[in-house]
Amino acid sequence: MELPAILARGERSRLFPVLAENSKEGRTLSIFLSCLENIEEFRAAMFTSIGQRIGARTKIETYTEVVLKKSGDKQSRPDGLIILKGSSAQWTALVEAKVGNSELTNDQVESYTDIAKQNGVDALITLSNQFAALPTHHPLVMSNSTRRKCAIFHWSWMFVLTQATLLFNNGQVTDADQRIILHELIRFLSHPSAGVRGFDQMPSGWTDLVSNVQAGGRIVGNAPETKEIVGAWHQEVRDLSLILSRQLGHEVSTKISRAHAADPAARLKDTISDLVNEECLRATFIVPDAAAPIEVVADIKKRCITVSMSLKAPGDRRGTKARVSWLLRQLQKSTPANLHVRLFWPGRAAHSQYTLSALRDNPDLAANDRANQVVLSFETLMVKDLGAKFSQRKNFITELEATVPEFYEQVGQYLRGWVASAPRLRKNVASLKLFRPKPSARKQSEQHLIA
Repeated sequence: MELPAILARGERSRLFPVLAENSKEGRTLSIFLSCLENIEEFRAAMFTSIGQRIGARTKIETYTEVVLKKSGDKQSRPDGLIILKGSSAQWTALVEAKVGNSELTNDQVESYTDIAKQNGVDALITLSNQFAALPTHHPLVMSNSTRRKCAIFHWSWMFVLTQATLLFNNGQVTDADQRIILHELIRFLSHPSAGVRGFDQMPSGWTDLVSNVQAGGRIVGNAPETKEIVGAWHQEVRDLSLILSRQLGHEVSTKISRAHAADPAARLKDTISDLVNEECLRATFIVPDAAAPIEVVADIKKRCITVSMSLKAPGDRRGTKARVSWLLRQLQKSTPANLHVRLFWPGRAAHSQYTLSALRDNPDLAANDRANQVVLSFETLMVKDLGAKFSQRKNFITELEATVPEFYEQVGQYLRGWVASAPRLRKNVASLKLFRPKPSARKQSEQHLIA
């Protein structure tokens, strides 16, 4: 086998690698890279996420156990190499993979960016059980000098599994053999032996932070544990979006502003500021074709999780009772436990809030309370009081990952936004003739005198 010019040593990726039993990372990476080579739709989805377009004539080569000719520190050896060959250009990327509890470190990433720069490699792709908001972001905070050496991307293993699952479940892989291989990749990554896992607990400082807020203390924005907690929250939000994607069979994204998408450090800083001021952690999820975004709030002071969706009241219903009835009809199949409805009124009037059960029993309730006003919009919310579980690192994540899908099952999948009806054509409009009034008697006499 002829190796690429930049490699001193390496092996082509194998779908069935022959490696030592303790080489879990090498085995998992080899299988993944081989699937990238052999499944067209999977390859396109993964590289599109990092801005690399895969054309019909693009060829891909992947290698493991690589040693580059210009390696600098001989102890620094990336796990793999990807080469994309287009009709007129070539793109290369080093790959570093971690599985299980192993995590990437800044020293490793800096070392591999040095090697990439020395060998003219375009990018570094890292894979681990750590999460990043976008593949163009990274779970590690790196200096600008490191980022200038080459492009840096990150795929969590759960992101890989989610992309594969969506392609398979939606029937997007057309070739029968490639579909079989993709199914086996999903089966492999889903097995505990592969070392792939989701985000399962908050950092050690979480319990102390919650206790401090409960005791009336303030959150210190520049404290290392605060930055670690916000970073963990961002990872959990990403993991939760992937969980929802697999459950719904459609890609659920996290709402991130353009400024934050372009600058992860700014997102971290702004989230810390919001946490200090509000004592809450927030996230917004976008479900394709859903009536509204799903808003999630983890309130540290109240030790509760709130999940909600907001709808504009229907404009073709004039009264509050009729508008409330419109919402209640959509929630006929919802179990009312922990569900509430907020009603928002014109001007600066404070919102009203009722349990779903109370509104079902008495739809006139809101109309009687605000007889002179008509409701403008609704917010349907599920509130889970976690009590002591809120401060427990694992239980907090477990409850969060159960509450958000439960809310969507009970509320989100039923809600539909109001859309104004198109105007209807008036009957006999075409047959109407222009009416010209007869001139008055005075007008007739004036015309007679003129004549």
